[in-house]
Amino acid sequence: MTTSHAPAGAGQDETAGPARAVALREPVPIAIRRRPPDASGAAERFAPTDPPRGWDLARYPRVARALRSRRFQFLLILPNQIIFWTVIFVGLLGTTIPGLNFGTAITWYIWFCLVFVLMVVVGRAWCAMCPFGGFAEWIQRRALWQRTQRALGLGLKFPEPLARYGFLLPVATFLLLTWIEEFFNIAGPGTPSATSYMVIGIVSSALIFFLVFERRTFCRYLCPLTALIGTVGSMGSVAGFRTRDRSVCLSCQTKDCMRGGADGFGCPWYTWPGSADSNLACGLCSECYKACPSGNIGLYLQPPLTSVIAPRRRRADVAWAIVLLWGLVLYQQFNATSLYAAIDTWLNTRLGFPHYPDPVAYLGLILAFALVTAGATGLIGRLSARPDARLEAAGNFLDRKTRFRAYFLPLAYGLIPVVGADYFARQLPKFFQHAPRLIPAVEQAAGMAAIHSPLYRVRLLSDPRIVAVQVATIAAGTLAALWSTWRISGRELAAVSRRPVVLRAASLGLVLACGTVAAALYVMINAAD
Repeated sequence: MTTSHAPAGAGQDETAGPARAVALREPVPIAIRRRPPDASGAAERFAPTDPPRGWDLARYPRVARALRSRRFQFLLILPNQIIFWTVIFVGLLGTTIPGLNFGTAITWYIWFCLVFVLMVVVGRAWCAMCPFGGFAEWIQRRALWQRTQRALGLGLKFPEPLARYGFLLPVATFLLLTWIEEFFNIAGPGTPSATSYMVIGIVSSALIFFLVFERRTFCRYLCPLTALIGTVGSMGSVAGFRTRDRSVCLSCQTKDCMRGGADGFGCPWYTWPGSADSNLACGLCSECYKACPSGNIGLYLQPPLTSVIAPRRRRADVAWAIVLLWGLVLYQQFNATSLYAAIDTWLNTRLGFPHYPDPVAYLGLILAFALVTAGATGLIGRLSARPDARLEAAGNFLDRKTRFRAYFLPLAYGLIPVVGADYFARQLPKFFQHAPRLIPAVEQAAGMAAIHSPLYRVRLLSDPRIVAVQVATIAAGTLAALWSTWRISGRELAAVSRRPVVLRAASLGLVLACGTVAAALYVMINAAD
């Protein structure tokens, strides 16, 4: 199979190949579509500029040389590759004491926190150095870093009907993996071998999909973390690889950034730099930068939250992914309360299920939290929407559906900072209570008797201070979400609101309610991990 063909739609949209189906079916919210071009200039201020707003790191010679090197991504992946193969072998062959096993200590006490920091600060930085996709990609390309012309595997395109679900597919795999982890108490941490089997399962799944489908289909559509990294990562300050002069991209006849060229593979993520308006689907692999024959690609920094506020095209799959992820983290907090313990016992007795988490309560509560949040955005729309004769003439059902979409999509994006803060806060108890155990775990892996190490029982913070940090984290995320929602509601929803003051107050009220609920739950569960 060759790797030089162009996915359908290259040069037309941010997404190409299977991903293009999602992008082209997402209409522009009516708040933007109906705004006259000269109304306030707001829409134009947020449209991609030429060159894009931001700081092009690739203008610096040393950065440019690093990005052009074919060893660039290999050297990013290699350290993580070594660590995660060590996790697998130590988990299977090392001590069975979870706190002294290197595999469980680094995975559950350190790695999750670091990944969330990378998301918030950088965006998809983890994707650029991921050992799961990296290992499978090396095998698919039959090379560690060289540019090869033929790939190993079937090279099939991902089915178009499935591609239309976009981020909903990886959300489903994330929910499934989380349920498995909770059911077997893998992240407790439980038996170290369970962590190894989980990592082996992810690596094996990635390898199978890399050998069946083309490019990074697994990473884009099925990786359990991709929806979380893509949404929360939109807070980050790395915009990704973007075009410097869009007119050059539009007139380009070869589209090497998408098809691949002599120096680089076609974009593994099906993303065309010429129309990217967020960092949602840029895996930071630098292949488009290497392949572009015109030197028209740059690596841009941007102000934090730009990819939350600025996208001119809101995607329904992303919006639903946000509220479902929000439902999951609320469920994880709620199930740590004493109230839920009684509910779970009652449900397990009635359904004959062995133990937590009962799948009915798991999915039911996640969906309930998500639907309540989505319903709140619809209520905001009903309270503040401006009548539209065109929509009413088409029928009340269409009117309700269109109006719900017009409010739900932008307001869901506005919740990203508080959702991201909640996921980060959820990881803090393990880090502050057990992170020092990593050093005894390393000593144990090296053959030392580390069970008596004083670091094994050291805590970085007491429980009350952990709760304070969690609440402060939620407060910071809530403030960021308030600012984002204020900007989004004023730019995209004013055109369909007959009461803009009510609209903004209700939108900000929704953010405050989400932040308050999350903070209150952390106080209730008192640093439970």
